[in-house]
Amino acid sequence: MSLLPIFVRLEGRRVLLVGAGNVALEKIGTLLKTGALLRVVAPETRPEVRQLAVAGELELTERAFEPDDIDGSFLVITATNSAEVNHEVYREAVARNIPCNSVDDIPNCDFFFGSVVNRGALQIAISTAGESPAVAQRLRREIDEQLPQDLGAWLAELGQLRREVLDAHPRGEERRLLLHALADRQICASRLCEARQMAKQGIAAGRAAAGHVYLVGAGPGDPELLTVKAVRLIESANVILHDDLVPQEILDFASMAAKTENVGKRCGAKNITQEEINALMVEHARAGRSVVRLKSGDPMLFGRAAEEIEALVQAGVDYHVVPGVSAAFAAAAALGRSLTDRTRASNVIFSTGHHAQSHNRAPLPSLEDATRVVYMPGRDLALLATEWMTEGLPADLPCAVVSRAAQPDQQVFHTTLGVLGQAQPAAAPSLLIAGWAVGERIVDPLHQNEAVRRLQSAERLA
Repeated sequence: MSLLPIFVRLEGRRVLLVGAGNVALEKIGTLLKTGALLRVVAPETRPEVRQLAVAGELELTERAFEPDDIDGSFLVITATNSAEVNHEVYREAVARNIPCNSVDDIPNCDFFFGSVVNRGALQIAISTAGESPAVAQRLRREIDEQLPQDLGAWLAELGQLRREVLDAHPRGEERRLLLHALADRQICASRLCEARQMAKQGIAAGRAAAGHVYLVGAGPGDPELLTVKAVRLIESANVILHDDLVPQEILDFASMAAKTENVGKRCGAKNITQEEINALMVEHARAGRSVVRLKSGDPMLFGRAAEEIEALVQAGVDYHVVPGVSAAFAAAAALGRSLTDRTRASNVIFSTGHHAQSHNRAPLPSLEDATRVVYMPGRDLALLATEWMTEGLPADLPCAVVSRAAQPDQQVFHTTLGVLGQAQPAAAPSLLIAGWAVGERIVDPLHQNEAVRRLQSAERLA
């Protein structure tokens, strides 16, 4: 079923509602907020509906539905306990080319009511085409929890600034850049407010504001683990410079008009240097574009963010960092282990495969109460295992290799330090976690499926 999501203006238009029971009462509350001229027809009526009629909020006709009741209506809704009545109302509405909704009766619907999140003029409607209103309501609650409560007031101020810009500046790319820049700014009441000054100064200010670089964390690869801010920036960016490990599902959030370029360096292959990446960010920003430098995981952890920030500062380009979910946390979630434990691991050591060996020289046993997390550990883990045991770490230290954490093809392999070097190469990207905390697992018996049982068997064999 292909549906066109639209928002309809009902103020001053006639809407017929057939039915006046519990379900109809819920629809009445929704419809009255729109300013519709609501008429209710029903042989039996709840007292609340009669009170609304007495107050002049709606017109009430207490009798059975008649086909002529539909005449002159803009929309028709039927919410009765009778499938025959619902079908009759729908049939008569179709004959008059008037859209009709039959509550909880998909075949007799031309449109569906969405589950709506409201923030002033902002409305987010979720529809499942009648398949599961409960799912739509759950999603509405989740979205509602994430949106700021003052978003409606901010949007009203932004709308006023937008109208001022449209009146003051000619249509074109420069005005579009200014409007997008305003949509990314805080708005305050002061005359010195940066967004208000930008709207007044116009095109030049818009270019300067849009020339901004965002170092954005793409997380471990699951689009649902992106932050709300990351999604918003990806959607509005003019240019996206992304790592090789950022999956297409995340890049699909980008606008069709955005320039998307892979600037990744993977497995030693360097098609582009870091200096060239820095130059690209500066070039696009100076041209007045909004640039998202999209990095897998968190940009501030093994993402060479320090070098990129230094280049942007030296070039005088504004930048902003948007954190992401690091692969270490996704891997810990995949294992069902905490990286820290009050009795087993009071520290966490993050390193890469290049620096994990012979790098930590803190005296033992202080290292023993730490969980070691190694990004990009490499395909041959034997040398790393030998180095760690030479430092004094025991052969029975629990280890786990997590490949493609939080993605559909995620793989988890459990072993110990003594036999870590015998592990088969894992699909990239992979991550190694070692420590006593890794040996403890909390298992929910309701979710202990066959895959988990096979994994436990493999651990016993190891």
